[in-house]
Amino acid sequence: MKRITLLVLAALLLGAGSLFASGSTEKAASAPEKGPIVVASKIDTEGALLGSMIVQLLQANGFKVQDRTQFGTTDVIRKAIINGEIDIYPEYTGNGGFFFPDSPRDVWKNAKAGYEEVKKLDMQKNNLVWLQPAPANNTWAIAARKDFADKNNIKTLEDLARYMSNGGTVKLAASEEFVSRPDALPAFEKAYGFHFTSDELVTLSGGNTATTEKAAAQGTNGVNLAMAYGTDGQLAALGLVVLTDTKGVQPVYNPAPLVRNAIITKYPEIRTILDPVFKSLTLETLQKLNSAIAVDGKNPKDVAKKYLTDNGFLK
Repeated sequence: MKRITLLVLAALLLGAGSLFASGSTEKAASAPEKGPIVVASKIDTEGALLGSMIVQLLQANGFKVQDRTQFGTTDVIRKAIINGEIDIYPEYTGNGGFFFPDSPRDVWKNAKAGYEEVKKLDMQKNNLVWLQPAPANNTWAIAARKDFADKNNIKTLEDLARYMSNGGTVKLAASEEFVSRPDALPAFEKAYGFHFTSDELVTLSGGNTATTEKAAAQGTNGVNLAMAYGTDGQLAALGLVVLTDTKGVQPVYNPAPLVRNAIITKYPEIRTILDPVFKSLTLETLQKLNSAIAVDGKNPKDVAKKYLTDNGFLK
């Protein structure tokens, strides 16, 4: 009798163990690993900053992440996300005019309208989703050495056109993208009537304004003008001033995460994770953060982490 009782007890214990094991397996199966998510960015100061924010936020929320920040220029990174080589990166709403050249031109000069337009077109044509944009306009600009601008009374691009038409000496440091894209330097030239010859250009392969602005600040090879962005934080520290675009040539460039629809559909919480952060990035905030990288020499990852931690987005 005792032997039968022990056998029954053993069977019950084995059954219970199987139930516990089954429950454990089911629990593990219900919580699969999230990702991997391939996060990229362009090869400039702000791209590295915003890309690092996305990487750290996703990692903190349980995602496995492949860090491809500082991936490439606009053309390169755009092809990569359309082809599924990367999953998410920070892009700029105003680039919609470049991506969709047949769209109405004026729409890109209005922040809300431009965002809605590129959001609609990218979803329809490329199955890409634009998340919350930052309220900061990182538009393309031309900056001048302050001493050069003061001496020649150059405050606007119209003033620059007058100076150049009178035979003034100029040399502009800019990226290949800025020089060649129809909506960048060529748009400025068409609107204001000036033209930079090859001898008046120092063309760089990358798009980092820290490099172009440093060349102007130091007068490298006679450079007195530089391609700049509206959110650059190093302008004042380098003794440079942005020349006012009085004709409103440039679109509004609000940074926002651009993500493949397949990813956001599978992981809709990404929107909840990233939207509040980008909503907090004002012009002054981005200028300050970019300055910490370009002027103070801090690592973009460290600057991103400090901002996210100080503002309660990371613990």
